[in-house]
Amino acid sequence: MVTPPPATIGAPIPVLRVFDDALTRAFYLDYLRFEVVFEHRFEPGLPLYRRVRRDSALLDLSEHHGDSTPGSSVWFPVSDVHALHAELHHRGHPSLRPGIDPDAPGGPTMDLIDPFGNGLRFCQPTG
Repeated sequence: MVTPPPATIGAPIPVLRVFDDALTRAFYLDYLRFEVVFEHRFEPGLPLYRRVRRDSALLDLSEHHGDSTPGSSVWFPVSDVHALHAELHHRGHPSLRPGIDPDAPGGPTMDLIDPFGNGLRFCQPTG
């Protein structure tokens, strides 16, 4: 019997629960500058499932009730958390004024909470 070759596993793509398309677009596309990879609805009026990308980071944003749990968190490694902080501060957001925790586990970290209670943790790894 021939042993099959091992399977290759790719990078995970987190699925975050979202509830409102206008808020999702304003936060993820306008504020964070993610770009749409694809959007899917089974038919008009049904929940939207959207994949977004910024650089090599991918997220799936789902309006489907059974996809993910509000309040989930995603950890993103970033090359320069201070540059990202400056970019977001310059762009501005009506209800966010993120700071950087220099002593966070893993390295300096900027935490954001999206309009649906999901945590986005941007960390500049130090080790």
